[in-house]
Formats: sequence, structure tokens, C-alpha cells
Amino acid sequence: MSEPVTALKGGTNTAGFASVTEIGPIGMITLRGRLSEKAITKSAVAASGVTMPEQRMCNTQGEHGIAWMSPDELLVMCPYAEVHDRLADLQEKLAKHHALAVNVSDARAVFQVKGEGVREVLAKLAPVDMHPDQFTPGMFRRTRLAQVPAAFWMTDDTTVHIICFRSVAQYVFEVLCVAAQPGSEVDHF
Repeated sequence: MSEPVTALKGGTNTAGFASVTEIGPIGMITLRGRLSEKAITKSAVAASGVTMPEQRMCNTQGEHGIAWMSPDELLVMCPYAEVHDRLADLQEKLAKHHALAVNVSDARAVFQVKGEGVREVLAKLAPVDMHPDQFTPGMFRRTRLAQVPAAFWMTDDTTVHIICFRSVAQYVFEVLCVAAQPGSEVDHF
């Protein structure tokens, strides 16, 4: 089996007021179905190893997590090496239910933006109120970063994780780096 390669091979930029790093590879499974069905949420919890998040939230612990994507969709995260086994387990548990589980790990890129100015970086690019009273660690948003679809969540007050399509990874990396470049601080937060 060949080794996985991320879109930017771990590209990083620490020259700004917030660092931008491509992380990964991360195992990611899109799970679609009626989230009110206990079998679906129970299977997602078993596959991820974390508790079920509330609406518009993301629960993570290390490489494990569940992100609420929409009323009928979750993103289950796990170590990349375990994604195939966890997907097979999900599909087996949900075989008698109207659900879809698909490995999207290689179709996505994941970035970490870290630093005191992380809220500023995101506020420049996404139509999301990043004020600490409005967007807190654990909250999850599907939105746009500049011109492309993306999703993000904060793990703490100075760290954001961003997921985008692999095909736009270079663009997302570059706009994050520009938004974090020294001298562009707005000092709003």
C-alpha cells in the first residue's frame, strides 16, 4: 500500500501573525441519514470515539471527531490508517437503515491556523461573526473562504481547523497566508 500524500505535502507558513499549516492526512467519512435515528448516531459515535455534537457544533479529541454538517449529515473523523475499517463497520451497522457512508479523506484538505490573531484571519475571509461572544471553541460552520466552500471549527481560542476540497487546497492556503501576513492586522478582536 502506498503512503498517503496530502495536497500540499504539509505546507506551512509561520511568517504571519498566525501560522498556517496543512495537516493530515485525516480519515474522514461523510455519513448521511436521519440523525434522529438512534442507530445512525450510535454508529457515528462508535466510529469516531467521541460524543454526538449538537447542531452547528464539532466534538473532537485528538484525531477523532464528529462534525454536524447539516440536519442529515455528519463528518466522522478518525486516524487515516483506520478509515477503511471504520467505514466498513459503519456500513455493516447501517445496512438495514436508509443511510450513506462514504470515505472522503482523499478528497479533502485540512488546515490549522494558530495564533492570537486567528479570529482576524477568518473574519477577513468568511461571512461569519468571529467575535468571541458569537463564535466559541467547538462551534462549526460550513461557509465560504474567499471564493470557495469550506468548513471550520475552533479547538481553542487560538486554533482553527479548516476543511476544504483538495482541488482548491493551494488557493485556500494562499488566501489564509495573505490574510495572516504581518502588517495586515486589524486588531478588531
